[in-house]
Amino acid sequence: MELASTNSNMIRQFCLILLLLSAARPSFSQTSAYPFKLETEYLVNPIGLDQPSPRFTWQMADQRQGARQTAYRIVMDTDSLGLSKPHGQLWNTGWVKSDRNLVQFSGPALKPFTRYYWRVDLADQKGKQSKSVQAASFETGMMNMENWKGSWISDSENIRMKPAPYFRKVVETHKKIRSARAYIAAAGLYELSVNGAKIGNHRMDPMYTRFDRRTLYVTYDVTTSLVNGKNAIGVLLGNGWYNHQSTAVWDFDRAPWRNRPAFCLDLRITYEDGTVETITSGKDWKTALSPIVFNSIYTAEHYDARLEKTGWNTAAFDDSAWKNVINRSAPSDHIVAQALHPIRNVEEIAAKSLKKFNDTTYVFDLGRNISGVSEITVKGAAGTVLRLKHAERLYPNGRADLSNIDVHYRPTDNQDPFQTDILTLSGKGEETFMPHFNYKGFQYVEVTSSVPVELNKTSLVGYFMHSDVPVTGNVNSSEPLINKIWSATNNSYLSNFFGYPTDCPQREKNGWTGDAQIAIETGLYNFDGITVYEKWLADHRDEQQPNGVLPSIIPTDGWGYEWGNGPDWTSTIAIIPWNIYLFYGDQRLLADCYLNIKKYVDHIDEGYPTGLTSWGLGDWVPVKSKSPVELTSTCYYYADALILAKTAKILGKKADFEKYTALARKIKDAFNAKYLHKETGIYGDGVQTELSVPLYWGIVPDEYKARVAQSLAKRVEADGFHLDVGLLGTKAILNALSENGYADIAYKVAAQKTYPSWGWWMENGATTLYENWPIDAKSDISMNHIMFGEIGAWLYKGIAGIKPDPASPGFKNVILEPHFVKGLDHFEARHMGPYGNILSSWTRKSNSVSYQVEIPANATASVILPAEQNLKVYLDGKLITGAAKQLPSGTYTFEWK
Repeated sequence: MELASTNSNMIRQFCLILLLLSAARPSFSQTSAYPFKLETEYLVNPIGLDQPSPRFTWQMADQRQGARQTAYRIVMDTDSLGLSKPHGQLWNTGWVKSDRNLVQFSGPALKPFTRYYWRVDLADQKGKQSKSVQAASFETGMMNMENWKGSWISDSENIRMKPAPYFRKVVETHKKIRSARAYIAAAGLYELSVNGAKIGNHRMDPMYTRFDRRTLYVTYDVTTSLVNGKNAIGVLLGNGWYNHQSTAVWDFDRAPWRNRPAFCLDLRITYEDGTVETITSGKDWKTALSPIVFNSIYTAEHYDARLEKTGWNTAAFDDSAWKNVINRSAPSDHIVAQALHPIRNVEEIAAKSLKKFNDTTYVFDLGRNISGVSEITVKGAAGTVLRLKHAERLYPNGRADLSNIDVHYRPTDNQDPFQTDILTLSGKGEETFMPHFNYKGFQYVEVTSSVPVELNKTSLVGYFMHSDVPVTGNVNSSEPLINKIWSATNNSYLSNFFGYPTDCPQREKNGWTGDAQIAIETGLYNFDGITVYEKWLADHRDEQQPNGVLPSIIPTDGWGYEWGNGPDWTSTIAIIPWNIYLFYGDQRLLADCYLNIKKYVDHIDEGYPTGLTSWGLGDWVPVKSKSPVELTSTCYYYADALILAKTAKILGKKADFEKYTALARKIKDAFNAKYLHKETGIYGDGVQTELSVPLYWGIVPDEYKARVAQSLAKRVEADGFHLDVGLLGTKAILNALSENGYADIAYKVAAQKTYPSWGWWMENGATTLYENWPIDAKSDISMNHIMFGEIGAWLYKGIAGIKPDPASPGFKNVILEPHFVKGLDHFEARHMGPYGNILSSWTRKSNSVSYQVEIPANATASVILPAEQNLKVYLDGKLITGAAKQLPSGTYTFEWK
């Protein structure tokens, strides 16, 4: 679906969002409230929804302390003017006494191809009623497979054919158009154009799925693109993951769905007289090969500008030499709407520097590592061949070094170089090239030319490309290193968000489940990612075997069911829906995945009846100490069983709640019987991962938590306050320390500047997170990985202390437990939750601490106050006692002095 763009860097984008939200709020006094930020399915005025029961959300604008919603009313109609009628709307909930701001539609069945308008009215704590000034809207799409009219078409079934195909059709309209929508589904990737112009600013549509089980379609508003008279519709198809022609260790070239790309399109035009005409894909379309002579989502794109067909997507173009298309079967029988934030070129990045080696060799440096594409503008003779090699690092001689990212590529010849676009010039003046169906991970672009060309620093720009999810968080501190780590973590997170979470944007682009479960909280504190995660968990449901087993990468062509999966990785099926519930207060994903979680947990129980499981990869890429796989995997198994029990309770499944509560208890008892040395408070051999993982996942008996935490603190001190963990230990260690009385030690570890640490990377110029602690590692050294990204979430939890409350999720009640750690003078974190902006900000001065809190309207907060030696605590100037305070919405200042 087509959505409004949000583009800027992360901090600027967050500030912009705050300004936009402020602007979106109607002016109101301190004595009034107002609903705003109305969204449908977590999107702003989306079109092309298939959801029969869409969710409506809103926020309450009210600056008064104690502001809360006591009732709401939703009114919906197909006519925006109808929302103001006293009665007779399509759906009117009437006044409902509730403080909820998430309501699922339960009115009459929605019709396809229909725009609906809705508004929400609310009553504040004094019963005063108000309504949203502007109505929100959403538009349904196909709703049902039977509503498609077009045929699936392609130019061949030759999977080895390399050039990307063009398709076109000319249609005529002679009546005044009221609205027009294009609905397009594709096996592969596509770009849609009307009358010579690309429609929308999405990249890489549709999102990657298991093509033979679920195919996505996108809806575009093309009303203003059509003219009275002849109109040309053009489609360009790319391979994507559907026709993977590059060869690598994951065998995507052998995918069971593989075929030449195809598409199906319906262009539905509604005229002013009320009549409807649908123009469809079919045998009357024409096709020809494009100048894209090769395209691979894994490696790069090759473009021969001499083959350009100028005006190919305009009505005046002569297509008499073009071929007829062929019909094809649909890739799956489950074609559904793509209802998520799309991939875009979010940020343009100018080259920071240019090094010229000679007249045919140049290296551009963007100054930071990104996912995305480069765009070059150049002038040269026809037939000049430019090779644009994209790299994360340079050899000592200044040339591009791909040796850290091409390790899993298995080329069969030299025709498809890794991360290297190949451009052949037409010779027709200045030419600009940017790939259509590819993205890469890079900081440097080495341009080599077959003959001399003249380039300058402005000849090439980079585009940071990723799922364009709105920013919801911001961190700022008095320590520049912490700010760098937070920024680098977010850069890596976004670099690995392309309609599904990936591990790296260069050598793999795989949806590794382990990386994603580690980074879920980092993602949700900083970005509004629910739409992407809901899509990805649907991918999980598509991939799960009947016995409950999931692959280690999702989506997959079949690779990953035999290696890399297990509770420590594929617990995503439970951990991600649970975190979505905590952050959004929304049960839908838990309900959608409930049977899948159950099948998964049951499978482990059947295979490992003792309660201990050794299934998994273990603490991947550790610094030096190796922990038993059984220890870490059993902790994740316990977490899964506990999440399943809690979900059963939430969904009212009493028998399952009792069954899986008992299973979790069995796992816990078996684990502690084997691994806990009660007399010493040590698990296993007492290395960092063995101590922190049980603490973090809550498998340590309450009476031993203090001793185990003390053992962990001593171990970290013995390790020089440096990390000695791998992937799984990284998720746990900072949290295990800060949640158990050792926040100062956690911060000391987080702020280290020497090896091994996050700061060591930053000190050596990193702008993203790496895949391995040593920067000179010989393998596993992608320089843009999110697997060690939990620190981004810990900054919110372990220093600012912002946490969702499981008993009142979605930040309905915010837990605020700040830690005024030694080494920092100031720390501020903001998170835009479902109810609005949450602020936790503290500043230390010589012998005092000031702590500012903002709790959004219609929410509350449990503030857990840290003790500062010999200092008294004041709340808004009044002396208070006690270690905790329950506060209604509003802005507050605590002082220790």
